[in-house]
Amino acid sequence: MNGCKNHFPFRLQPLPYPLDGLEPYLDRLTVTIHHDRHQRGYQEALNRLLAKSPEKQCLSLEQLICQADQTPEGQELAFQAGGLWCHEFYFDCMTRTGASLTQPSGCLAQRIERDFGGFQRFQKDFTDAAIKLKGSGWVWLVSGPTGALSILQTPLQQTPLVHGLYPILVVDVWEHAYYLKYQNRRDLYLQNWWLLADWEFALQNYQLCVNGTAPR
Repeated sequence: MNGCKNHFPFRLQPLPYPLDGLEPYLDRLTVTIHHDRHQRGYQEALNRLLAKSPEKQCLSLEQLICQADQTPEGQELAFQAGGLWCHEFYFDCMTRTGASLTQPSGCLAQRIERDFGGFQRFQKDFTDAAIKLKGSGWVWLVSGPTGALSILQTPLQQTPLVHGLYPILVVDVWEHAYYLKYQNRRDLYLQNWWLLADWEFALQNYQLCVNGTAPR
């Protein structure tokens, strides 16, 4: 391993709130299945793959995602690592009802005003992107190297990292994220998701990015 940190085996990251901490907007059953089954599924699949590739066990999730080769084995590792990484980030992007700011603040708010023309315009554009995303995937607020913000759609378990972008906030629009509670009403899920968005977490991400200390 050449003295590098051994990340293997990856563990299931606990939620930053109780399973019912996002009610009434995301119910306990939805969160339990999403975290304990779907996220765990990526974690366990990744560990099974890495058990067969000891030379990759010292790589972080970010490295597994960004350094994947184009072989079927490399792409499968990137898919499972991406699934685990995206889910960890998604759950960290939400907070218990009433426990966070309802809108961005500080330098993030200023940049949203500059790049989108205000929070309401950003919120509409982000929601539209999430509603219009075909199939399964994610919608991200991302920052580029200069600190400029944009909205990015990614399919399946693809992350902004492979595009050289750093995530600030994300919403999961795979059906398992909302279907038990909202059925086909993705629009209602998104309307309520805004009430859970953790703007303090988003601000921290943006500050790390503009300070040049965010992992890439």
